[in-house]
Amino acid sequence: GWPTKGKYFGYSRAEVLDALQAIGFNALALANNHAFDLGAGGILSTLEEVDARGFLHAGIGADETNARKPGRRRLGAREVALLALDAGPGPTNMYAEDRTAFRPARPGVNRLNTVRKIGVPDGHFSRLARLGAHLQSSPFELANYAQPEDPVEVSAGNEINFYGTVFTQAADFGRLIEVDQRSASVHLSAIRHAAAQGDFVIAYLHHHHWEPGWQDVPRWVQTFARMCIDAGANLFVSHGAPVLQAVEIYNGSPIFYGLGNFLFHVHPDEAEWDPPEVWQSIVAACRYDAGGNLAEIDLLPVVIGAEAQSLGSAAGRLVPVAVTGSAARDILDGFATRSRPFGVEIEVSSACGRIALPAARKFG
Repeated sequence: GWPTKGKYFGYSRAEVLDALQAIGFNALALANNHAFDLGAGGILSTLEEVDARGFLHAGIGADETNARKPGRRRLGAREVALLALDAGPGPTNMYAEDRTAFRPARPGVNRLNTVRKIGVPDGHFSRLARLGAHLQSSPFELANYAQPEDPVEVSAGNEINFYGTVFTQAADFGRLIEVDQRSASVHLSAIRHAAAQGDFVIAYLHHHHWEPGWQDVPRWVQTFARMCIDAGANLFVSHGAPVLQAVEIYNGSPIFYGLGNFLFHVHPDEAEWDPPEVWQSIVAACRYDAGGNLAEIDLLPVVIGAEAQSLGSAAGRLVPVAVTGSAARDILDGFATRSRPFGVEIEVSSACGRIALPAARKFG
């Protein structure tokens, strides 16, 4: 493929997949903001390489129908289904589309449709509306600014599209993310179908609609995660914000709102990744009893490039390293603090953490 982005562009050689297999990875959620960085050709090449190596994978496809399909493969004693979604924000042309009578199919990413709206109080909203009217912004002009997307539809009276950003009347300032219910229902239906076949279902969501405090979990993600579990998912995993977020046990099934980074290679001049939280993570191992019930989760704290921290450069931090002592306890204590509001208690030791729970959700 060919690059479709500028500075924030990512790709790797196919041999990286061999390295991932060698260290134990057997499933890949491919829906994310960099999946289309090499365009449609990159999507098709990625599919060819992961299929050749036998990975369970999901999240991209030659068209929308195939991108939506859960990957399905036997892993050990279980048939596992993986559904992977990206909620943006991203340009429309990175998402897969089916062929129509007027246009060919487009390879791309499996999309959970969302709309970002900025809430503003009445007085500020009125000033924005007057400014838009003064600039004589027309639907045609909005379409030009929206390229390569179509302009977002707004509710007359209490919303305005101001050069691509939708502002809505609200009691206070805030950012609102609305999940398109038709889009959500399609993906929840896929989860129900996989669960009905007796699969162990993993639902994965990638997004960049981060909260101002990166470690905070957006409410819309909480709602959608629980909907996935209610639909039949046995495990929900999310990623996007490059930091460790909370875990929740909902109806006996784990929801990992964000496990942070595991491999994270950056350019030396990208100072935004300097905070230590960006390099701290946890490897979580879910253990199930003989009846298929979640029994416990073991938590291993890691720091990416722990042995290279003294270099003072993020570019030298290449691989995760298990940590112990105060470094481990700091990571686990922070994780426990963020998870406690979700009803989860974590047992913390000097080298690892543990979540024990009674049998509550049966698989199989």
